[in-house]
Amino acid sequence: MTDASVGRVLVVEDEQDLARLIRDYLENAGFEVQMEHAGSEAVDAVRDFAPDVLVLDIGLPGIDGFEVCRQVRAFSQCHVLMLTARDDEVDKIVGLSLGADDYVTKPFSPRELVARVQAMMRRARVFPTSALPHAGERADGVHEVGDLVVDEGSRQVRLAGASITLTKTEFDLLACLAASPDRVLSRRQLLEIVWGESETTDDHLVDVHLARVRRKLGEDAANPRYIQTVRGIGYRMVTAP
Repeated sequence: MTDASVGRVLVVEDEQDLARLIRDYLENAGFEVQMEHAGSEAVDAVRDFAPDVLVLDIGLPGIDGFEVCRQVRAFSQCHVLMLTARDDEVDKIVGLSLGADDYVTKPFSPRELVARVQAMMRRARVFPTSALPHAGERADGVHEVGDLVVDEGSRQVRLAGASITLTKTEFDLLACLAASPDRVLSRRQLLEIVWGESETTDDHLVDVHLARVRRKLGEDAANPRYIQTVRGIGYRMVTAP
């Protein structure tokens, strides 16, 4: 591992050989890595280690990865990359609905996993408004839509003066839409901007995360005030709610 860590990763995987393999690849890429092998130990490890990224297996002894993710999301905004042994759509959607940012299906290439983690770390920086298609840039990085305020610099969201807590991925999606008001952004554009070109191409990532954002904003999906679905294309931020 390099002298200066490029980030901290907590690997929670009960298959110890696989956990060590993941650790070795991540350390070779410059990450500081800690391992745990049971769900019952994972939540406390997130509190103590404060990882940038949590690599979390679903099938854990004690409490499973879904419950770990649910508990972690109550106090941490670290990126969560879930590992699933089945190519099961339900598992993926449940994990994303609980606050996971992405998933990898076993068996997987350790190099692919490292690439996913590296992409997550790049997204941890302040959201690059200039990278947005036709983005309306503002010098202060603050976007106001009605009583909704999205502040890229502080990564804070306020609705009618009240603070709204979002995960990093949820914030990046909302900032992406708020920076391009009234412009339709396709799911493909949102995937490339928020997850990066090397990331998964599953459109469910966008849909599930924006569903969580809507719930936190108190949105009525049938009559949205802010995030409007453009059927068959993607989403846009409505400037006149």
